[in-house]
Amino acid sequence: MTAATAHLPYACRMFSRRVHPLGACTLATLLALLAGCAPGSNLPPLPPPTNTAYRLGAGDQLRVLTYNELQLSNTFTVGDNGQIAFPLIGTIPAMGLTTNQLETDIAGRLASKGILNHPSISVEVTQYRPIFVLGEVSHPGQYPYIPGMTTLSAVALAGGYTYRAITGYAGAVRNNGDSQTVEGQLKRDSLLQPGDVITIYERYF
Repeated sequence: MTAATAHLPYACRMFSRRVHPLGACTLATLLALLAGCAPGSNLPPLPPPTNTAYRLGAGDQLRVLTYNELQLSNTFTVGDNGQIAFPLIGTIPAMGLTTNQLETDIAGRLASKGILNHPSISVEVTQYRPIFVLGEVSHPGQYPYIPGMTTLSAVALAGGYTYRAITGYAGAVRNNGDSQTVEGQLKRDSLLQPGDVITIYERYF
């Protein structure tokens, strides 16, 4: 027994002496170094979703209700250009707005064009833009976002981890609502946001 291995458990000392010529300490150091070099391990933690009002993005499906005006009530999808096409008004920017801000904008446009005198508008999200799960899952792809989703529930939707997956964390790219994206690391219980692109990394060993 050497001084380097004297403090190790018996099983580790035997592994060092009989199996691994480099010694258990050296092997442990190598494993730690490999873990530190694992994909995504150097990403900063992704900040959790804020409690501020949700901001709309491309792919969100909206129900717009105009009081007493059925022809001006319908379901709309925010396009890739960040706009919706509203009857009698035309295209209206929606990306980055809250539902309250969009309500105010639509009402203002209807009033300014003389279409309605005192329009009462209600906007709600009926279906959020999807999330994307990539990498070491059984079925990578696009999945519907459900409020309260976590990294682990997204992985479950994607068929679970593969045998080569890093299961302790994931990477994600997130749009913060004003066309700016941030990249960071998620834990298994981290809450997701609509539009998140999640990557499950492959482990080295």
